[in-house]
Formats: sequence, structure tokens, C-alpha cells
Amino acid sequence: QLQLVESGGGSVQAGGSLRLSCAGSLYTSSTKCMAWFRQGSGQEREGVATIYSRGGRTVYAESAKGRFTISQDYAENTVALQMYGLKPEDTAMYYCAAKTYGLDTCSLEAMVYDYWGQGTQVTVSS
Repeated sequence: QLQLVESGGGSVQAGGSLRLSCAGSLYTSSTKCMAWFRQGSGQEREGVATIYSRGGRTVYAESAKGRFTISQDYAENTVALQMYGLKPEDTAMYYCAAKTYGLDTCSLEAMVYDYWGQGTQVTVSS
């Protein structure tokens, strides 16, 4: 049974930084990749970044490149999203997601992920 718990959200000024963390509890299941998604008010859920659990290859949304970094700590079994240069448009609920092993490619499409956390709110003021 896999559980994902996000933390690190909060309110910051534009240009500020924030580090989100996702803790995963894996017992019988293992992950192929983990990802961060976000959903602003009245908007569709958007993929931000994904990282392959084996190998660490990453894929970023264009909006995240150069500002956000996804990383994983194998010992702690956590995945982080370090965000720099935050903008008001980054305001959203951020979700951690995990995909179990399978043939599907780890992409930024929400439908390929099997488990989701409850989210952590990020608010960026101008």
C-alpha cells in the first residue's frame, strides 16, 4: 500500500523560494517514477516535473525549466521540488503522484499515475 504525503507549501512573495517534499510509504509496491502536479483555482491539473525512481532521469514542463528542480532521496524515500523565482502564476495546489512499474512512459500526463497525495498549497503574492 502506497501513501504519499506532501509538505512544504506556504505563502511567499514573488521572487521567493519554496521547497516541497513528498514522503512515500511503500510496502509491497514499488514505483517507476514520481511526479509533481499543480492545479490552480479554476484550472486543469498540470504536470510540473517527473523523475524516474531508477536512474533519476527527469522531465520538466516548460514553465518549470530553469526555476524548478525535482530530486529524490532514496534513503529517506522522499521526492522534493525546489522552486526558485516564484511567480504569482505559480500559485496552485501542488500534488505528488507516483506510478507503479509498468509499460507506460513516465510523462506529465496525470492519467498515467496511480497514487496521489492530498496536496499542499503554494501561494505567491505580487
